[in-house]
Amino acid sequence: MKSRAFVPEKLDVAALAHDDASLAGEWPATLLTRLADSAAPESPASGWPALQWSLHGEIRQPKSSTPQTWLHLTASAQVALTCQRCLKPVHEDIDIDRWIRFVDTEAEAAALDVDSEDDVLALPRHLDARELIEDELLLALPLVPRHEVCPEPLSHTDDLPEQEEEERPNPFAKLAALKRGGNA
Repeated sequence: MKSRAFVPEKLDVAALAHDDASLAGEWPATLLTRLADSAAPESPASGWPALQWSLHGEIRQPKSSTPQTWLHLTASAQVALTCQRCLKPVHEDIDIDRWIRFVDTEAEAAALDVDSEDDVLALPRHLDARELIEDELLLALPLVPRHEVCPEPLSHTDDLPEQEEEERPNPFAKLAALKRGGNA
């Protein structure tokens, strides 16, 4: 039996699963332009380590059901985002380990995706695996990137004169004066 050559940018998922085949590699982070756009300005994607990824297709045969096409996707990357506290670059390790089930139609995928913990997609004729991996990495980015402990102090309250705090009027002092005067 002749083994097929699979290309990640034009992947035949059904054939990969039928052959119980795997595909793996690495890409420079700059190749994933949407992910690279999330980079901290001081740490562009060109300085990030290469992204590691692997795909494995398989056909599962549940009892009394039709065969199912599955894709196991793993990827790992290190990105540098802008810390939302100190605005300095923060390095994040992103690891993806996901199973995706493929079905015949979008309607079937939508119906099954609601009840399934795994992702369910409609089986395309050809899948751009790079785009799928980039989507998964973008979804795994932290919503609010930040250091556990920022490299520089965040507040400079020591620089404020103490008089400013003492001169500020108490907002309830006026209310207390009104109550004492009997106008409450």
